[in-house]
Amino acid sequence: MKIIAFVGMPASGKSEAARIAAEMGIPVINMGDVIRKEVSRRGLEPNDSNTGMVATQLRKCEGMDAVAVRCISQIRDAGSDLIVVDGVRGVAEVECFRRELGEGFILISIYAPIEIRFSRVQKRGRSDDMNSIEGLRNRDERELSWGMGEAIEASNIEIENNSTLEIFKKDVVEVLSNYLRQTPSE
Repeated sequence: MKIIAFVGMPASGKSEAARIAAEMGIPVINMGDVIRKEVSRRGLEPNDSNTGMVATQLRKCEGMDAVAVRCISQIRDAGSDLIVVDGVRGVAEVECFRRELGEGFILISIYAPIEIRFSRVQKRGRSDDMNSIEGLRNRDERELSWGMGEAIEASNIEIENNSTLEIFKKDVVEVLSNYLRQTPSE
C-alpha cells in the first residue's frame, strides 16, 4: 500500500491536488474533515477561529499527531493500494504516518507564495477561511507552531503551485501517475 500525503501552507493547493487525485480514481482521506467533524460535534460555528481552536486543543490533549491517529483506521479501511491524504499539518503527523504505514508513505509538499494563496482564499469561500492577508499570516503562524515547517522539510517531493491551474494539474497528474504505475493492481 502506498499513501501519498500532501503538505503545504494554507491555500497552497493541497485540496486541489487531492481533487485531482480523486478524479484519477484514487481514494482521498481529508485530515481537515477530522477537525471539521469535531467542530460540528461540539456545536461550534465552522469558522477559522473555532477550527483553529479545536485543532489546537486536539493536539494539546491527544498529542501533536492526534489528527493523523484519527485518520489511520480510515486509511486502512479504504481498501486501496494507493490512497491520498490531504492536509498534513505537522511533523508529528508525518512521523505517525511513517511509523504506522511504513515505507509506503510518501510526502509531497505543495508550495505557493502568500499573495497567490490569499487570492485563492478569497475565491474559494470556505467557512473556515480568513478574510485578510493578516488573517492568513496568523493561520500560517498557527500551523507553523504545529510543526508544519518541519513537515514540509520532510517531504519527498515538492510541487510548485505558482502558475495556472492547468500547469499545476499537469504536475500533480505526472507525480501521481508515477506512483500509480508503481502500485500493483488489485
